[in-house]
Parts: sequence; C-alpha cells; structure tokens
Amino acid sequence: MKHKIKKAVFPVAGRGTRFLPATKASPKEMLPVVDKPLIQYAVEEAGAAGITSMVFVTGRNKLSIPDHFDKAYELESELAAAGKTELLQMVHNIPPSSVSCVYLRQAEALGLGHAVLCAKPVVEDEPFAVILADDLIKSDGPGCVAQMTALFEQCQCSIISVMEVPKEDTGKYGIVEVEAAEDGTLRVKSIVEKPAPEEAPSNLAVVGRYVFTPRIFPMIENTVKGAGGEIQLTDAIAGLLKEETVIAYRFAGKRYDCGTKLGYLQATVEYALAHPQLKEPFLAYLQALNPTELFSE
Repeated sequence: MKHKIKKAVFPVAGRGTRFLPATKASPKEMLPVVDKPLIQYAVEEAGAAGITSMVFVTGRNKLSIPDHFDKAYELESELAAAGKTELLQMVHNIPPSSVSCVYLRQAEALGLGHAVLCAKPVVEDEPFAVILADDLIKSDGPGCVAQMTALFEQCQCSIISVMEVPKEDTGKYGIVEVEAAEDGTLRVKSIVEKPAPEEAPSNLAVVGRYVFTPRIFPMIENTVKGAGGEIQLTDAIAGLLKEETVIAYRFAGKRYDCGTKLGYLQATVEYALAHPQLKEPFLAYLQALNPTELFSE
C-alpha cells in the first residue's frame, strides 16, 4: 500500500537570536513578510500539498503562534459589525477548516533533531513532512512541499530538498554527496553538517524541507549529542542512509533565508513587488529613490 503525506511538523522552538531584540518576546516565525507571518506561509504551503495535520513543536515565548491559528471571536465580531467582509474572510480562514493544529512543547533546546523527535507521539508510524518556516520558498507552480509529496507517492522513501550554493558557502549548510539513479533521481550517498569548502563533497546544500519515513525516529533516538550539546538532524539522516534510500530533490522555486536579516529583507522587497495591491506603488517608490541621498552619510 502506498502512503500519502498527511502530517507536517513545524519546529518553532528556536530562540531567533539573530533577530534580537525583535524576537525577545515574539517568535521569529511570526515576523511578517508584507502582510503574513512566516509561519503562515509555511502552513499554507503544507495545506496546498494536501497536508491536513499541522504539528507545531514550540517552546517558551511562542504563545503568539497558537493564538495566530486560533479563532479570534472578538476580532471577527468587530470586522463583521463594520462590514469588512474581505478582512473577515481572510482572518476566518487562518487556517482553513480542513486543517487541524497540534501543539507540542520542546522543554529543552536540544536541537532540530530533538524537535522532530518531539513530534513522534502525534506522527506515530506514518510518513511526514518537516518544514522550517524561516526558509521561505516562492514557487510559480506547485509549492516545494507539494513537489516533494508528489515524488514521495512514487518513491515511498525519505526526501530532502537541496539547492546549489557557492562553494565558499558550504560551511553554512548541511551538504550532501549524491549519485544519479536510473530513474533520474539523485540518491544521497553521504551528508555532512557545515563542511569547510575544501572538505565539502559537493555544493548541494540542504534546505528546510524534508519528507521522512517513520524510520527517522529511531535514528534520532540513537543519535548522540553533537556540537553545542544538540541532537543534529543531519546525523540522524546519515544513520538513515544505512537503512533506506534517501533522495535529494532539487526543488523548483526560489528560497529566501529569512533566518538572516538580509534574506528577510530580500523576501520582503520581492514579495511586496509581487503583491496585487502593493506592487505598482511600491515599485514607483523604489524607482523614485535617489541613491545619492539614500546612501550619503
């Protein structure tokens, strides 16, 4: 029997230190890109892939995430009374009625691998997706998760999304070594976390989208703590390679690293330029800027 992906795990317990002080009391996943927080883009991407169960692994100071996806009775009543139907519909559909949300607590900051393991009681013995909200991926066609779940229905094995990066940037990512299979897919031979350029097996970097079989859970459970006392998901994937096929998937779309200030600003500008109501006035504003005045000291 072929399985379908119906559950997605969102590790959202990170501290977001690169965005301090903005993230002192508010999660980085709630940072808005134009008019939606990062976590909503991630949930919408999962929903568009047919995923119906959203599992959030949260931590301290993350209450705004469940609040965002909860029903806001007072706000909806005020919008209805004011006749603001379009805004009411927008708020009412966060998330769509077909989607259920589950919230789990990661009591200790023990790394991404541990955060994924926290979801085991809800995921149980099913394949599932893992989505990192600060990796925002914009696609003209089906989203990255939809692309990966479609591939999973064919291959029924774990998949990790990858993209090419400059060789000098390999130390910022998990890097995979791959070989081409007869069916045209790329099979992962090895994976290493943040290798120096001279030690990197390739320039294919792992991006924050994964599809796993449930075999990843015992791999994480048997993974010892690595750098910083954290349980690395990369190490668990390395263990998984010894037991089953793992595919590296080059997704169609553009990825913005919204875990960094520069990537976040790039996403904000480009999403604003694609926004139906904002693109024309925002473009006019950018074109009217005087670079000499803007960058003068």
